[in-house]
Amino acid sequence: MTPTLPGPVPRSLLSQLPAYVAGRRAAGAEVAALASNESHFAPLPAVVDAISQGAARVNRYPDPQGLELRAAIAKHVGAGTDEVAIGPGSSGVLQQLLTALCEPGDEVIHAWRSFEAYPILVRLAGAVAVGVPLAGERHDLAAMAAAVTDRTRLILLCTPNNPTGVALTTAEVDDLLARVPQHVLVAIDEAYVEYDDSGFDGLELLRRHPNVCLVRTFSKAHGLAGLRVGYAVARPEIAEAVRRTMLTFAVTDLAQSAALASLAAVDEMERRVREVRAERERMIARLRELGWETPDSQANFVWLRCSDERREHLMESFDHADVLVRGYAGDGIRITIADRVANDRALAVLAPVGALA
Repeated sequence: MTPTLPGPVPRSLLSQLPAYVAGRRAAGAEVAALASNESHFAPLPAVVDAISQGAARVNRYPDPQGLELRAAIAKHVGAGTDEVAIGPGSSGVLQQLLTALCEPGDEVIHAWRSFEAYPILVRLAGAVAVGVPLAGERHDLAAMAAAVTDRTRLILLCTPNNPTGVALTTAEVDDLLARVPQHVLVAIDEAYVEYDDSGFDGLELLRRHPNVCLVRTFSKAHGLAGLRVGYAVARPEIAEAVRRTMLTFAVTDLAQSAALASLAAVDEMERRVREVRAERERMIARLRELGWETPDSQANFVWLRCSDERREHLMESFDHADVLVRGYAGDGIRITIADRVANDRALAVLAPVGALA
């Protein structure tokens, strides 16, 4: 009998990492998909045309540097092309950024609860994730500044925060930057920036502080979640480092073409954003009428903090109503804003228990 020989062994870290939990996918047209913060609108007509035309070119590699797209993004945000890097979604850009900056054992500070991928991406980069608890539903910036050590390489801020929806203010981040050593990069994850009408201005902070990097995506308001394209804006040497760590050809030609078309149709995208904002405010007002305490979200979702017992009960009720929402053990439930009919289905589930919230 042939003895079994030992084979390659994956990194021990992988067995310790929590799996990223995505929002559940809708299984039928009757299901209201409110779990993943996707745009509920169909792709913009110009985007569909760009994808259709691009289908004839899929036998060719995309531009690995994304020069045309980077130039369009730079014009859109008022930056130089050399200050822009692209990647496969904001998660991909964050992974590139961590790879570019972190040595094994370096520390990365982030709020918690915040975007679920942060501690996973940090540990994959060989760094140490330092989660700082929220103060209520907000980033505790004072505690995050106090957590900085000589090993800190990066601070991740998420505004509006996922999953609570609460936005930071320009003044409070300015104050944080005054307290943080300039060799520590402060990356501001603005995945939901288009929905934020709070007045937060990451671009202003970027212009005044050399250690700021903005990370954005086409997955949310632009509705390109299935194509995976995001970008960073930072001083040229940081942007170049992020470009160098991108997997070659990671942003496909279809994704680049669709993003270009979406930027050219920004007026229509912004009209859709206004509709989502109006529905968001209607939902928040109605939830409060029902007895729920929910923060003033600046994203395309609302947040309900509740006990695990209540969360499990509500998740069962949502399932029975064919409404998909996102539950977070130990914290609460996040509900994506969609059209009025779908939102009302979610409100109908919450109405009977609102007074008990």
